[in-house]
Amino acid sequence: MIMDSIVQRSVVAQLTRRPQVVEIGPFVLGWDPTTESPHINYATPQPDAAITGADVEALVAAFRDIRRIPRLEYVTACAPGLEAQLRAAGFTVEARHDYLVCSPGALAVPAAPDGVELAVPATDGDRAAVVAAQNEAFGGEAVATAADVARIRRLQEIGAPVLSARTAEGECVGGGQASVLGAGVSEVGGIAVRAAYRRRGIAGALTAAITERVFAAGGEHAWLEASGPDSWRVYERVGYRPVGKRLYLRLG
Repeated sequence: MIMDSIVQRSVVAQLTRRPQVVEIGPFVLGWDPTTESPHINYATPQPDAAITGADVEALVAAFRDIRRIPRLEYVTACAPGLEAQLRAAGFTVEARHDYLVCSPGALAVPAAPDGVELAVPATDGDRAAVVAAQNEAFGGEAVATAADVARIRRLQEIGAPVLSARTAEGECVGGGQASVLGAGVSEVGGIAVRAAYRRRGIAGALTAAITERVFAAGGEHAWLEASGPDSWRVYERVGYRPVGKRLYLRLG
């Protein structure tokens, strides 16, 4: 339960670093005017806050004001009654994921696979290549907009670790990043490898190398989510262990 609160506080801290932040009672809504993506524009509750139906109505109104889809992500144990309140307001469950945590003493860092280099994206071309690889790996188009590139650049400018995986020929085949530390914790995310390069150890090497950078910056814990058994195995091999549950809901 202590780790649930720590991770939820780190989610709150992440959202407060969005380009625009709105605080609505017990909720924090972080959003980016350059994108309509619901995965970037969402809200989360303060850990263990008392939440009323009026608070939920005010949150929905705040999303309508900025013309974004009302959406929340949060650690389930930190707001046990919130799901019922959101469902009553018309929200539906988008996903339920396990989250895993790693501490410095548990991290195992494998070498990068032969023929693959892990590197920090140094130019906008490098950043675009990372985003394109991530988009393709997650089932989208292998493209990156100017806003996508600016978002990665901004992450790096505020100290977030970002890595690409590229072949000896310079092709970007995957990437990932972590959030800036909040409450001594960072979320590792966006770990992605193009389909043709999977099952070579690249995802594990990316995860471990990014996590290593989190700890080098003073992080006490790193956390991430597993959406299926394949990713679960990758993360456990480098030292992550399951701790709790996260819930995603949206309206409309």
